[in-house]
Amino acid sequence: MSEQPVLLPYGDPAFVVDPFPLYRQLREDGPVRRVVIAGALEAWLVTRYEDGLAALSDSRLSSDVRDAADIRLLQQLPDTERESMLGNMLRSDPPDHTRLRRLVSKAFTARRVAQMRPRIQAVTDRLLDAVVADGRADLIEDFALPLPVTVISELLGVPVDERHEFQHWTDRMIMRGAEPPDPAVVNEAWRHMRGYAGELIGAKRAEPGEDLLSALITARDEEARLSEDELVAMVFLLLAAGYITTVNLIGGGIAMLLAHPDQLDRLRSDPGLLPGAIEEFLRFDGPVSPGIARFAREDVEIAGVRVPRGATVLIGSAVADRDPERFPDPDRLDITRPDNAHLAFGHGIHYCLGAPLARLEGQIAIGTALRRLPGLALAVPPAEIPWRPGGLRGPLTLPVTFTPGG
Repeated sequence: MSEQPVLLPYGDPAFVVDPFPLYRQLREDGPVRRVVIAGALEAWLVTRYEDGLAALSDSRLSSDVRDAADIRLLQQLPDTERESMLGNMLRSDPPDHTRLRRLVSKAFTARRVAQMRPRIQAVTDRLLDAVVADGRADLIEDFALPLPVTVISELLGVPVDERHEFQHWTDRMIMRGAEPPDPAVVNEAWRHMRGYAGELIGAKRAEPGEDLLSALITARDEEARLSEDELVAMVFLLLAAGYITTVNLIGGGIAMLLAHPDQLDRLRSDPGLLPGAIEEFLRFDGPVSPGIARFAREDVEIAGVRVPRGATVLIGSAVADRDPERFPDPDRLDITRPDNAHLAFGHGIHYCLGAPLARLEGQIAIGTALRRLPGLALAVPPAEIPWRPGGLRGPLTLPVTFTPGG
């Protein structure tokens, strides 16, 4: 393993569009590579599938950023997140993680999610109804973005007239690029969302409904299973994490099909392949890249490499999901690929709670778009499609044309 860390060049447009050649080189160089990520922070990147799978279940690797030795990780967090948002499920370990996850897990069971199918289909059709006559659309702004925003808003009970506002501020909270975003802009967004979450909780306390947020408030007020900060952090996590990765799955999945017309034709001819296609989209170019951060509680050996206590360990799910030792011909998109146990949703106790909902939204959205938008094609050359530069991966816009009136 080279002693010099490798820069992940988020300022390079070619890397942003296609990071996989560099990921492949890093994986070939060794199972654990020191890299420099956004903000000039150093991490130990786990590049291979079996090692990544094991690391995701290793209790010596913490999800709590306060276990990191590099204090810049905390310093770069927005003030509001440091003050009251570190207790969410993504940043906690057992026993707190176990308690918090149990409170919301019933909302995301396969059975509960399946009951949402008619409503998701209705929202999908309404969004497509608005564009089918035009013969052109931006499938991010007009479709992939408002669909999961609507679904998670209805699940939590966010009023219709407030959804655009929370989406606007959330987009600023998760800004990523080659350099750290303007702290003033990000801090303002976090403060606004902290205040909005508090107002929403107050409104639900006054007039509870049948939504998930009302149930969480009951757990906070009657059963004392949530602190007030934990409740606010949970609301934020569900709002933000509940939509942006699904936007990337839907938009990225359609972009992949348009870049691989043979796979598009195959899926059009056999819609029954859609569930497997979703798994392949997640493996081939999933919505999180390069992977999932953990922090070493103690000196840890990973694939024969000693990782020191306090180090940031970046479990490269996007890198490992193209490991040829696990996936034959990994750089080929194959919607019929068998045994597709990718790491895009993580693994172990932090496995994505919203995975069933994301899968269902992806299947309905992509399947309905292919059915209702005949002649679907990119409106610009593929090289002109802008992609998110790091962390959360997906097309920022997706201008397309199609036969009007589908």
